[in-house]
Amino acid sequence: MANGPLDRHAFGEQPPRANGAPSGRGAEYTGRYVVLLDPDNQESGLSALRSAADIAPVQRVSEVETTTVSDLLENPGVSVHFEELGAAVVEVRADQRHALVTTAEADPSIIAAEPERMVYASVITAPQQAPTEFFPAYRSDEETVERHTKTEMALAQGPAVDEQKWTWGLQAIRANLSSLTGRGVKIAVLDTGVDTDHPDLVERIEDMASFVPGETVEDGQGHGTHCIGTAAGPASPQQGPRYGVATEARILAGKVLSNAGSGADGQILAGMAWAVARGARVISMSLGAPVRPGELFPQTYEQLAQRALQRGTLVVAAAGNESRRPQSVEPVGRPANCPSILAVASLDQSLTTSFFSCGALNGAGGEVNIAAPGRDVHSAAPGGGYQSMSGTSMATPHVAGVVALLAEANPNASADGLKGSLLSSAFPLTQPVEDVGNGLLQAP
Repeated sequence: MANGPLDRHAFGEQPPRANGAPSGRGAEYTGRYVVLLDPDNQESGLSALRSAADIAPVQRVSEVETTTVSDLLENPGVSVHFEELGAAVVEVRADQRHALVTTAEADPSIIAAEPERMVYASVITAPQQAPTEFFPAYRSDEETVERHTKTEMALAQGPAVDEQKWTWGLQAIRANLSSLTGRGVKIAVLDTGVDTDHPDLVERIEDMASFVPGETVEDGQGHGTHCIGTAAGPASPQQGPRYGVATEARILAGKVLSNAGSGADGQILAGMAWAVARGARVISMSLGAPVRPGELFPQTYEQLAQRALQRGTLVVAAAGNESRRPQSVEPVGRPANCPSILAVASLDQSLTTSFFSCGALNGAGGEVNIAAPGRDVHSAAPGGGYQSMSGTSMATPHVAGVVALLAEANPNASADGLKGSLLSSAFPLTQPVEDVGNGLLQAP
């Protein structure tokens, strides 16, 4: 038998590949499978799948060349094998899916095989404004605004914060008091890309790549630029207060979500492989998809996050925005629900849990690890400008930036060591651990 549990959805007929939004809370599948292989015996697993399930011809990718990877992932006649991470995105006919899963269960060189799913940027429109556009997986609605009275929203803002020099988020995590800058440390942000001409960011970009078929790394949406700005914006931006945590870190901008804010697991995994190969000390993923109560974490993401840790890279991800507190709390989404990925919750200025932030309802990795500022966060925007956004997406790059500060202070620390330092230094909060984990993120 294989070493890890297989997704039992695999036995069912999956819908064809789609790029649109999911309807309701149902998972959206592409029709492909993500297969995790024994890193010491990868060819044996692929050979078994060729023989038993007639998978599409395999294209091996050792050094990720972005111009080819995005095209390969879109090609229905090719399976893509990421040798460095020991994973493959497999194309298989509908009538062979059952054979693929049963082969994966029986072959010891195949650790897991799971249907590829769509993931989305995890942002929510600030409730002070009437919602106009949302990312499909983490959706707000008009009723949300109606449920939150002006008094409730005022209380959520907490005490008045002077943001002339620093954003409220930087002050809350004490980044404005740190002498560390993340100098020389690489932060990978896997998102909707980046404004490559933004005056605050242009000189800080170490490398960039697009894994989205037909789209350049240029950020046509704004989500990625905002997250990159929070993680690594400069000490002295062109306009307004400082908003970046690690002001001298190097940026690896990986576009894994389209300009519409969506992408498939294969694109995310390709971005992870690219980031690890380029020496990122932390990977920030403000993306995800909802899960059901009791749903297991995805084995592929978990194993790849473990392998990234072994190579010195810590992965942090947004917990998700599906809750509508206090009426309902939803589980931490995937892939943040993996034990080896740090799940980040969102806080308001009052340091209370944001109404949309997901909580620890599922065991085995479904916990919240840490909380960070995620409501009304000011950062960079495409076109050289700035904007405020809300969501666990906004909390996540705060954490990535602090990891860079820790890596600068402890250049020989392992990824597990950085994780331990991050969690042990969090400021305890009064909220339940299910909502905020170890507490409020703190800069060293």
